[in-house]
Amino acid sequence: MAFTHYFPSVSSVSQGKSPRQWLVLSAVAGAVLLSACSKKETPPEPVRAVKLVTVGASPVQAQLEYSGDVRARIESRLGFRVAGKIIKREVELGQHVKAGQVLARLDAKDYQLSADAARAQLASATTQRDLAEANARRFRSLRAQNFISAAEMERYEANLKAAQATLEQAQAQLSAQSNQTQYTQLLADADGVVTAVEAEPGQVVSAGATVVRIAQDGARDAVFSVPEDKRTAVKIGQSVQVIPWADESGRLSALVREVAASADPATRTYLVKAALQGEPMPALGSTVRVRPAGMGMGLEAGANAIKLPTTALRQEGGNGQGTAVWVYDAASSTVKLQPVKVLTADGNEAVIASGLAAGMQVVATGVHVLTPGQKVTVYRDKYDKSKPNKPQAQSDQAQTAIKTEAATEAKPAAAGAAQ
Repeated sequence: MAFTHYFPSVSSVSQGKSPRQWLVLSAVAGAVLLSACSKKETPPEPVRAVKLVTVGASPVQAQLEYSGDVRARIESRLGFRVAGKIIKREVELGQHVKAGQVLARLDAKDYQLSADAARAQLASATTQRDLAEANARRFRSLRAQNFISAAEMERYEANLKAAQATLEQAQAQLSAQSNQTQYTQLLADADGVVTAVEAEPGQVVSAGATVVRIAQDGARDAVFSVPEDKRTAVKIGQSVQVIPWADESGRLSALVREVAASADPATRTYLVKAALQGEPMPALGSTVRVRPAGMGMGLEAGANAIKLPTTALRQEGGNGQGTAVWVYDAASSTVKLQPVKVLTADGNEAVIASGLAAGMQVVATGVHVLTPGQKVTVYRDKYDKSKPNKPQAQSDQAQTAIKTEAATEAKPAAAGAAQ
């Protein structure tokens, strides 16, 4: 039924269509059907141009070092021992303070009222004790004359002891309230430098909340972090070299005094503290570079090793090959994967421990778009004057040949004209 809709029937031919026209229409329809049913051929994979680097040994410049900073051996987080509202802060960030110096003040009105109440209770207790003492002294003389019984005398003695205990309680309460009033002043407990201010006037703070941090004067540490694979190589008492970032000439020695027992939950590194030795000490918070002794990279500085740009490395973790590079085969103009072992990094280059030999040619860039056995061509920079392009050289040779041929044909013509 579908062909009847698109193509003329025999009756239509007899009504005006010639057999030749019918054959032409049938051929066109067949070609359309065949073209619709045939599959398109996959275009061939393009031949990619790759940049190559020749494998060779070169000196290693990098040394194993870690970034750290200088901190005080003791850094105190000071806070008020009572709660209240801060009415004044006496110090600024970076200020050097002395032991006993006032750092901040709280509103002490409520504590002063409590102290006044305790003082009044002390006065009342003193009066009660004096009265009980006078009664006991009077009735002792009466007891000596047998005017009162022993039981009555014991009652007055007990009243005196109770009044004395009440007096002592009132005295202790007054001392406690007086201390509470003094605690409204935050005092420095040692000489040092203010490294942080964590509360401002007008803020209500609870007892023990940190208000000021002070780095005490004295011993200082170089603090840095090491990765998990280097944790066991750091020992207590190990020597390290500390290089201030601002002044590389002022190098100091230090001894490791503390290694964290657990890793930082965010960075998964272990904190190491090394006690600085010698003078002058770097400023607090200054950045330093730390070089631990006995923690080499497997190569000493200046030793020769095979190095490749990091862009030449390819991770083949899916099939268990690990890190690999593409090696170029000049005979077949193809590339193949070569597993390698990376020892460490030297700047922007990777130091290769094994897997390559001097003289091999390795693909430097575009390693993620290549496949094993793929045909490639060597990329040549047309602007590089040191390596002229071959096509350009061939073009120059062709132009030279054309000029020579034209000159050869021009010589007979010139001779004929002279005759």
